[in-house]
Amino acid sequence: MEMALSRGLRCCQRIFSWIPVLIITAVVLWSYYAYVFVLCLFTVNNSLEKAVYLLLFHVSFGMFSWTYWKSIFTPPATPCKKFQLSYSDKQRYELEERPEAQKQILVEIARKLPISTRAQSGAIRFCDRCQVLKPDRCHHCSVCETCVLKMDHHCPWVNNCVGFSNYKFFLLFLAYSMLYCVFIAATVLQYFLRFWVGDLPTGPAKFHILFLMFVALMFFVSLMFLFSYHCWLVAKNRSTLEAFSAPVFPGGPDKNGFNLGLHRNLLQVFGENRKLWFIPVFTSQGNGHYFPLRSQSSESPLLANEDMWDESDDGSEGSFVGDADPSVTVEMED
Repeated sequence: MEMALSRGLRCCQRIFSWIPVLIITAVVLWSYYAYVFVLCLFTVNNSLEKAVYLLLFHVSFGMFSWTYWKSIFTPPATPCKKFQLSYSDKQRYELEERPEAQKQILVEIARKLPISTRAQSGAIRFCDRCQVLKPDRCHHCSVCETCVLKMDHHCPWVNNCVGFSNYKFFLLFLAYSMLYCVFIAATVLQYFLRFWVGDLPTGPAKFHILFLMFVALMFFVSLMFLFSYHCWLVAKNRSTLEAFSAPVFPGGPDKNGFNLGLHRNLLQVFGENRKLWFIPVFTSQGNGHYFPLRSQSSESPLLANEDMWDESDDGSEGSFVGDADPSVTVEMED
């Protein structure tokens, strides 16, 4: 009975979590009708002006829709099997009754992995729910019920976790949303003023034009603050979570631990091919499990999957090039 109730509540939660997305979708679809049909087709008389407005509007609308879609439907990246307990390690861990011995088992596993960050207590971070050692910048999302690589935050407006796999898409979504609002406000302004002073006849079109102007300005202001904040985060190479709580390293907390300088920070999110920076295709560097530190002197790019671990000939779990500190302990977290 309790299990059925829990499943029912979880199903309701998943349904209600789409309400913010549906609200945004409804507002955007209404703006499309108000701009294309009410403004361009029924209000604007100049054919050239009408054609230019329609062309530029559909470009901005298309980029906004594309980035919004990618932000919503790109699955959050999760830790690979290298960070999960193997069958033998899990058996050892579960059969071991002494907490200190369990911690030592996890310490031995952590030596094979590229883990630099620690819990606030200085212990290695372990997610008891997902049964994984957390990679650097990885956090457990209680909404998605999984550990998310380089988790920034869970955004209700996209009903998804914003992290390594879709952070670039989220930034572009904010940018193209602002562009969409600015374009609407700039092109609607003259007709807004004409309706306001009574130069154009009063009718249903007046409501749509006036409301379109107010909605565009309102969304632009809110998006401007959010986009500016995330630009600052990118420049500092921090996530939203790291901005509120500095990552902890063996030497202690360091809010600039991943800050490599503005240029390299941008490359880490947008990639080296600048032609693709403004296109919602994945170009971020690395695989989300390892990030170079400010204290490292190496200028080499992020390690690729095939370079991160030394695979043994017998197919067993390999070890990372550069073991973790064996002196640390392990703290289990949700």
